[in-house]
Amino acid sequence: MKEQKAILLLLLTSLIWGLAFVAQSVSSESVGPFTFNAIRMIIGAIVLLPFALPYIKKHRGDIEYWKKAIRGGILCGICLGAASVAQQTGVATSGAGKGGFITSLYIVIVPFMSVVIGQKIRKSIWLSAIVAICGMYLLSIGEGFTISSGDLWLIACAILFALHIMVIDATGKDVDGIILSFFQFLTAGILCSFGMIAEQPEMSAILNAWLPILYAGAFSCGLAYTLQVIGQRYVRPSRAVFALSLESVWAAIGGVIILSEKLSTKEIIGCVLVFLAVLIAELEPQKSST
Repeated sequence: MKEQKAILLLLLTSLIWGLAFVAQSVSSESVGPFTFNAIRMIIGAIVLLPFALPYIKKHRGDIEYWKKAIRGGILCGICLGAASVAQQTGVATSGAGKGGFITSLYIVIVPFMSVVIGQKIRKSIWLSAIVAICGMYLLSIGEGFTISSGDLWLIACAILFALHIMVIDATGKDVDGIILSFFQFLTAGILCSFGMIAEQPEMSAILNAWLPILYAGAFSCGLAYTLQVIGQRYVRPSRAVFALSLESVWAAIGGVIILSEKLSTKEIIGCVLVFLAVLIAELEPQKSST
């Protein structure tokens, strides 16, 4: 596959992920965060199953492989489930647009968490953090130095997604990506099901939100992940980063066009700064070849 076509796949991936914030916002009017994510994750696992079958056949009888896959999937699923519930709770209050930008801060947070395992923080990350803090201030801090509960949930979500990335890095090195993703979606879905029982959703409410739930599960979880795996094989990391980081931009555009959300000038500047911080954090400085 040519790089140009692969980039289009990654752009489609970021679009699907971005519009998932719109689906989350719409579904929050009918069902709670545990119900939404329980059904969504199970759908995602089901959609991924056909793609996982070749790997299941490949590693049939390899007990050590499946121990690593299941253990890694469970740990990743716990982090994913917690992060997704926090995100859904935050989006319900703060909206799809802000949700996309605040969530993307996990990219800035990951390098600081990496210090725990002995990695050094690049100078560009410090710059990224400063820009991100300025963006967050404009995006979330209101008069009297207050911050909404929805934004706090989204900040917690960004931290949990950063932890999720760290766990994937620690557990997924010897496991195929689609297999790990299948088990993490399955785990997250099962865990969120317990919260779903506590929420006691009515079937009518679930049916009322069936379309955004189906979109978030089949497209955002299942299809988009597969497109990402395929696309990143043929795209240089710097270009892949830029294409995927547009997720937050699509979320904001979707919020404005579909949900009629409005951002103040101050919040728009904050979004731009957060997006810039994400790009600074993700784009590795080019080393000289001389």
